[in-house]
Amino acid sequence: MKRISLDDLEYALHPQNYQQLYEAVLHKIEQGEIKPVKASGKNGKKPVLYREYWLIEQARGDEEELVEELSYQYVPVIATGYYMKHLQQYREDREWLMLLNQYLREHKCLLEFPMSLNERSYDIWHREKFLKEEQGRKILKRCGIPLEMLNLYETSEPLAYYTDTKEIPQNILIVENKDTFYSIRRNLLAGKNKILGITIGTVIYGAGKGILRSFQDFTLCCEPYMKNEANRLLYFGDLDYEGIMIYENLADNFLDFCIIEPFVPGYHEMLHKAALRGQEHLPHMKEKQNHNIGMKFLEYFSMQDRQYINGILAKNRYIPQEILNGEDFNNAI
Repeated sequence: MKRISLDDLEYALHPQNYQQLYEAVLHKIEQGEIKPVKASGKNGKKPVLYREYWLIEQARGDEEELVEELSYQYVPVIATGYYMKHLQQYREDREWLMLLNQYLREHKCLLEFPMSLNERSYDIWHREKFLKEEQGRKILKRCGIPLEMLNLYETSEPLAYYTDTKEIPQNILIVENKDTFYSIRRNLLAGKNKILGITIGTVIYGAGKGILRSFQDFTLCCEPYMKNEANRLLYFGDLDYEGIMIYENLADNFLDFCIIEPFVPGYHEMLHKAALRGQEHLPHMKEKQNHNIGMKFLEYFSMQDRQYINGILAKNRYIPQEILNGEDFNNAI
């Protein structure tokens, strides 16, 4: 099938206003003459229309030709059984399937070299978001090609970190929130490398849950000194269900690589300041937080601290990292 843009449709239909254009396009859809290309996106107007449409005016007498094409034109690795039973879907996917077929037939050698998801997507279909946001994955599933066959890798946001020293071994501190990361970095820049009594060599910005994705590339993108097995990795985040779960997931996911511990002095200082101000002054947690935390985090604390933390959580309150400021980090616990 051929594509036609909304602008070209408007030119062909000669509507007097947008409402007439909308009604004319809707009529053509109902008559089976066109079909929205959902991947093209909406036009942002009301009532809404898509930016592109499939022209489906061709006669249905092309079934034999399509079956023959599916039987003989595709490389063996592309399974055509699904499309044999769903010829209309094949008409819609044909343009993209042809490009995949051409790539596997003429450029299969390129699969020997890994590419990022968007790079491979553009290399095959000339659309960098085809696999990530459009119908690429569905088409691969329909023709029985696993994503792994395309020898691609997904990318994450690069780790943001500040290095005070490259000496090893050292303490590497992962910080959940941006303000706390900047405060600790300012201290390191000022030569104050003892953070609550612990000498910190490198501080990493975790960006909330983002650390779970970005840390997957830790061994690939970080500097050699950071991967030294003698280093100690510490995590520091909000004292709420979400912050605790980020730590527990991070520690579990990378258990084979390293042991990640909570930055206990930081949490002690948070508990201390919260106690001075009173729990009634702590903010309420966001709604719908997952409460299913384990004991991996709490086992680093005394029974008294555990009870205090659980008491705060039970009242649906939390202690944000931002309760501490740059001066607090100069204290020695």
